Amino acid sequence: MIRFLHTADWQIGTQFGQFEPDEAAHLAQARFDTVRRIADEATARNVDAVLVAGDVFDLQTVSDTVIRRLFAALQAFAGPWIMLPGNHDAALVESVWTRAHRLNCVPPNVRIVLEPGVVLLDACRCALLCAPLTQRITYDDTTGFFDNVETPPGYHRVGLAHGSVSGILQEGIDSSNPISPTRAASARLDYLALGDWHGHLRVDDRTWYAGTHEQDRFRANDPGFVLDVSLSEPSARAVVEPVRVGQYQWHRWDETISVPTDVDALKARLATLSGSDVLRVTVSGTAALADAEALHVAVEETRARVRALRVDMSALQVLPTTEDLAELGAQSGYLAKVVARLRGLQEDPQSDPQQVRRAAEALLLLARFQRELPREARSA
Repeated sequence: MIRFLHTADWQIGTQFGQFEPDEAAHLAQARFDTVRRIADEATARNVDAVLVAGDVFDLQTVSDTVIRRLFAALQAFAGPWIMLPGNHDAALVESVWTRAHRLNCVPPNVRIVLEPGVVLLDACRCALLCAPLTQRITYDDTTGFFDNVETPPGYHRVGLAHGSVSGILQEGIDSSNPISPTRAASARLDYLALGDWHGHLRVDDRTWYAGTHEQDRFRANDPGFVLDVSLSEPSARAVVEPVRVGQYQWHRWDETISVPTDVDALKARLATLSGSDVLRVTVSGTAALADAEALHVAVEETRARVRALRVDMSALQVLPTTEDLAELGAQSGYLAKVVARLRGLQEDPQSDPQQVRRAAEALLLLARFQRELPREARSA
């Protein structure tokens, strides 16, 4: 019997430029922390090896410090680590992998597979058929040679590759490198460990994507796992257990406000989030001034509570009610004219979208300034 962890797409060194610098730093650090968690899981589960199916690094140009930190993060598991270059860290003549060897920071139990071929794990009678990417994009199936490779009798045949299973994955994945959907069968594999798709995904009984260990985008495709894979004997069906290791969960919400209860519902949803959440929320529709203010407060309170937050409320029209105007002392006079003008800009279908956004922001600022005044000083 052989048991191993299958993981992929760590993309160490990702910059997260869409976030504020302090948020990005935490998200980048989590990718190292979760690698350490994988090492802990491997030791606790007493697996025979950890297979990393490509894209260990996000870029060839990550710093020497990042390279050293990655290999240091592996130390909790003393068994074999088999690492495959993917499209982000392809095995070029000069690559992040050659730099790692020059830095002399690759532990002796880590095997980086830079050329296509077979890696034998004799202790557990396993033959790893490895198809590293030697360039970022290929148009031929790099696993094609698996079909004709002979391996020692009685050894498990396990494939390790990085790319897109033809006709299976959705559009928008990182790489176009094709892999036959029947490769596991044609190559007589007990298991085909794949990387490139960032969520864990069963292609068939013997073919799986592990997904990224730590979620890195707003897509609900089950990221943040490693796969615990057991093979009882050659040709036996693989037993695959997804194991959650990710620290953060990313959410993308598209909210439309039509009535005050919509604001209440969104505030309630925001209140459920914690420091393990990353949120991108887009709010559109129309809201009374008081409701819009309450929503802005709820958003800022959420920002202080979650790990990272991106908010777009540019499509939310702020339309003051009679009660709003009375509260602000804007029922007549110059202030009322300003409010009417700002409301009109939002309601005019010919208005430029940027003008609409600025009008909503101006109303919220005006309301804040007015509320800071003593009630008796608020004047129309």
